[in-house]
Amino acid sequence: MKKLLLATTLAALSTLAATASFAQDTVGKVVTVVTSPEPQTQLMAMVLTMQAAQQGAEAHILLCGPAGDIALKEAPESATDGQPPRDMSPQGLMQAIRQKAGGTVEVCAIYLPGLGKDASVLLDGVGVADPAKMAARLIAADTRVLSF
Repeated sequence: MKKLLLATTLAALSTLAATASFAQDTVGKVVTVVTSPEPQTQLMAMVLTMQAAQQGAEAHILLCGPAGDIALKEAPESATDGQPPRDMSPQGLMQAIRQKAGGTVEVCAIYLPGLGKDASVLLDGVGVADPAKMAARLIAADTRVLSF
């Protein structure tokens, strides 16, 4: 009887440990890579990133190609115009993720050279991604990558 009780207890503890480990793995880091020029797609990327951050994930946003325009001080209207249903813009929600949820935002390393500009054209708090560091983020075991 003692062996059965011991085996049952060990099985229960093993299950609890596995469940706790799974719970820890479900909230880690999220890297959202946005390249789409469409404002609705850009906004949805920000919506899902904010939701992940609000659920405990560490959020990092990488903007490349046309999506890099979201990070500009003088962004196009498509990045700053509010969209239904909550009149939120891609840039506005990106800033909220950075300021309120502690997320980080970077543009691709080749974005600014492609524009012929430097980092002074970016919103305060937005950086330029280091390719080696970004690659490490993308392949980290505790990271989920969202691509839009």
